[in-house]
Amino acid sequence: MGVATVTELKQSISGKRTFRPSLISRHANEWPPTDVSSDLTVEVGTSSFALHKFPLVSRSGKIRRLVAEAKDAKLARLSLHGTPGGAPAFELAAKFCYGVHVDVTVANVAMLRCAAHYLQMTEDFSDKNLELRAEAFLRDAVLPSIASSVAVLRSCEALLPAAEDVNLVARLIAAIANNVCKEQLTSGLSKLDQMKPVVTAVELDSPAEWWGKSVAGLGLDFFQRLLSAVKAKGLKQETVTRILINYAQNSLHGLMARDVHHGAAKCGGAGADADAVKKQRAVVEAIVGLLPAQSKKSPVPMAFLSGLLKTAMAVSASSICRADLEKRIGMQLDQAILEDILIAAGTGAAPPAGLYDTDVVARIFAVFLNLDDENEEDGGGFDYDSPRSPKQSLLVKAAKLLDSYLAEVALDSNLLPSKFISLAELLPDHARLVTDGLYRAVDIFLKVHPNIKEAERYRLCKAIDCQRLTPDACSHAAQNERLPVQMAVQVLYFEQLRLRSAIQAGGGGGHDAALFFGCASAAASAHGGGGGMRSGSGVGSGAMSPRDNYASVRRENRELKLEVARMRMRLTDLEKDHVSMKRELVRVGPANRLLRGFTRSLSRLNELFRLRRPAAEPGLQQLGAKATADAKVLFQRRRRHSIS
Repeated sequence: MGVATVTELKQSISGKRTFRPSLISRHANEWPPTDVSSDLTVEVGTSSFALHKFPLVSRSGKIRRLVAEAKDAKLARLSLHGTPGGAPAFELAAKFCYGVHVDVTVANVAMLRCAAHYLQMTEDFSDKNLELRAEAFLRDAVLPSIASSVAVLRSCEALLPAAEDVNLVARLIAAIANNVCKEQLTSGLSKLDQMKPVVTAVELDSPAEWWGKSVAGLGLDFFQRLLSAVKAKGLKQETVTRILINYAQNSLHGLMARDVHHGAAKCGGAGADADAVKKQRAVVEAIVGLLPAQSKKSPVPMAFLSGLLKTAMAVSASSICRADLEKRIGMQLDQAILEDILIAAGTGAAPPAGLYDTDVVARIFAVFLNLDDENEEDGGGFDYDSPRSPKQSLLVKAAKLLDSYLAEVALDSNLLPSKFISLAELLPDHARLVTDGLYRAVDIFLKVHPNIKEAERYRLCKAIDCQRLTPDACSHAAQNERLPVQMAVQVLYFEQLRLRSAIQAGGGGGHDAALFFGCASAAASAHGGGGGMRSGSGVGSGAMSPRDNYASVRRENRELKLEVARMRMRLTDLEKDHVSMKRELVRVGPANRLLRGFTRSLSRLNELFRLRRPAAEPGLQQLGAKATADAKVLFQRRRRHSIS
């Protein structure tokens, strides 16, 4: 009753319609059909469908061919395990064959299109077949819309290679690229019409940004193909960068954070899944390959580049990928902060020589120093050493960043002195206007590494320019026992020169000069003969501001510290002379008694002379004072010359 035999099907295989329309209308609203006994069981995956041959062979060329080629005339079971989309796709196709209404939507159109191709449900076997209906929906509802195209493209990942066979993936990617660039052009023209200011970044609610977020769920292969297509169509680099950032944050599962200590543990730990690490490595390398062209004005944020580099090192990405990221960071080093260059050492077979990978930072700064600025738009016409040069300002900023990095890595007790010294000597001398930051880093390193060799200690301190230390740093360095003696003496010497220049530039005040240089005659002239000068300076001191008064007090304090340092050195020399004289006296032997007696006699005569000397002899007193002052001046001059 309504069931065709295999012979009848073979005879009508060349016709388009071989069933009675009444059969279709009878089963139009029934699923599964129950009024007619099943004569064909179709197996798709783990599911079985009890159906009828007539409706299926009327629209499916593949089922018609399989039934016609069957050796058994009473074929009752058919296997279609290769149906794209599996059992759900075949069920929708079977409903369409029975005339049951099937809603074609964005969610199932790709599955229906691929199933129609597999089952050969084309116009060659039936009018208005499933393939034609799916194509009409794609043309009218999917391809004109970016959101629908992205959704269908995402569903195609589970339908490979059937989606590629029907050229569905390529068509969707081309449609997305065209629509995105059209909307970008339309948005730009509307802004020009409204006379709005030029916007440097893409707005958060722009269509391009929206679809950029939606593609974050695509697989790596589809994402690469899609982004390459939109870049070829002229999509803005800012939009491309945002899409890459969204995709990286979605695909790398939080590994893009600026956490230097936990990045390696997340990716390269002992218990890490090898397949997951391999997938993350492929994602990182693909994203780096899709970044905009290398440039100092690249729209790629420094934080994103730094996160990519840390992740690339954690998952052991290729050397080409890491070198590309290092070069990009070096070209944009003026945008970096300390956290961007704090890169943890890799976890390889050999134990790392420290917590941080200083070699990577050295290569990044080498890229920054070796930039070829001849082709840059803002690079010509400036002297590199000029304080007003843009290049010099960038160099000073990089020097501050490097000093901060040195102070941070100096706390690592496993860091080799040779690596620290190479970083300290990396920048040219004119990069640091003030060397306080470098001095602080060196002091921390010497404190953490007390057993460093003397040669390495000297070479490390040699990188510090003592002439560029601030007064506070000079005061600290003069009393720092961790520094070599040569550097302490050098600091005192340059501080003395600085003070001398300051005194001479301040008008050559006689009293201050006498205090600093230890000249009693100058002090006397300042108090006595230089009356006019004193009165003039008195007027100036009366009008002295609190700031100048404070500077004068600090200068006198430094002078006293220098004088104490000189006295200590002189006292050490005198103690050595005293010890040598005692040894000589002991060596003389019996003559020592006679010398002691003679010394006691002279001391008694001196006391007697003092008691009997008349008090009213001003001439003698003046003569004695003058002799004493001359002797003091001679002693102090000799001491000063011995130091400086």
